Amino acid sequence: TADKAIAALQSFVLPGVLLNRMLGLHKVKSDDLMTVVFTSGSTGVPKGVMLTHENILFDVRGFEKAAAFKTSDTIVGILPFFHSFGYTITLWSPMMCDVRGAYHLNPLDAKQIGKLVEKYEGTILMATPTFLRSYMRRCTPEQFKTLDAVVTGAERLPPELAQQYKQKFGVMPVQGYGVTELSPAVAANIPESRQSGKFQVDSKEGTVGRPIANVTVKVCHLETGEELPRNEPGMLWVSGPIVMKGYLNKPEATSEVIVDGWYKTGDVAKLDEDGFITITGRISRFSKIGGEMVPHLKIEEVLSQLLDRTPDDDSDDHLTVAVTAVPDQKKGERLIVLYACDHKSVDEMTAALSEAGLPNVFIPSSNSFFRVDELPILGTGKIDLKGIKDKAAELVAAE
Repeated sequence: TADKAIAALQSFVLPGVLLNRMLGLHKVKSDDLMTVVFTSGSTGVPKGVMLTHENILFDVRGFEKAAAFKTSDTIVGILPFFHSFGYTITLWSPMMCDVRGAYHLNPLDAKQIGKLVEKYEGTILMATPTFLRSYMRRCTPEQFKTLDAVVTGAERLPPELAQQYKQKFGVMPVQGYGVTELSPAVAANIPESRQSGKFQVDSKEGTVGRPIANVTVKVCHLETGEELPRNEPGMLWVSGPIVMKGYLNKPEATSEVIVDGWYKTGDVAKLDEDGFITITGRISRFSKIGGEMVPHLKIEEVLSQLLDRTPDDDSDDHLTVAVTAVPDQKKGERLIVLYACDHKSVDEMTAALSEAGLPNVFIPSSNSFFRVDELPILGTGKIDLKGIKDKAAELVAAE
């Protein structure tokens, strides 16, 4: 009680200038190191990302504007704080903005999250598509009735999943985009309930939205580095006050990804005429086969539509299919499909890829499909790409 009383006096009675000096905040500079958040390690060894006070400030303010925070909002914090989005948006937004925060330590604990949202009347939920699948099965419309904005990231949001979620809970999830090295929020579609509808289009299905405030993006040719016109895919570069200070104790790795203030995301994307970003793949998720660059994501999209479960399915909540590659002596690389379901045969999957109009080089051979019990998932909700690749190599070696 005494601590609360003292805190109240400091917050509401003491002048801000005096309180800043008491806490030593006047010594803090905008480019001082604030935290180190490690990358997920989905494609390799995690790296320590050094983020400054300015990085976090501008990222929170940019997301606050994109999500149109209201004083009646309660952000549901279910992403772990070692996850950059959980750290910046769900931890710091309630402390910096005029909104509340309600927290649970495990994003997979759907039953408790349903109770949390209902008890504290949560309005904004940030999650991954993997987590949404779990909530659709285990949470009730009554528990989620106060939610009016759901933003997903970390992986592609399948349109069919978004429609199923809206059908059950009455809210259409939208997709955003972030990178740990960018504090992390870069772009977002505006949820339906937060759109102004006055001056411009606020959301486009299949995209990750427009850049948040104070952030600039460009798309450049993968080989020449030349900036490309609208609707042409290339490397996505990002500039602005959200770009990290650098990698912890890795100056060479830092110089490889930050050039003249621009951060090289490693994601292949395109910009449309309205400024919306569409991620078409990650450079590490392409295979060069027969001289042609084959995107794993395109194959996954077709197979996901074929294999995706309904909300009433009792099978596992995680993704059902992942595409990777292993070395091949003849073609350079061999596409491998790992899938975790039983209701479709390999012939049906290859037929679906063919019917979708994919070139033959995009279609894995029938002996390149492997049934697994489950696909490796990181604690952040992302698919473990390194784990997928290692598992594929193991299965091919055993074959």
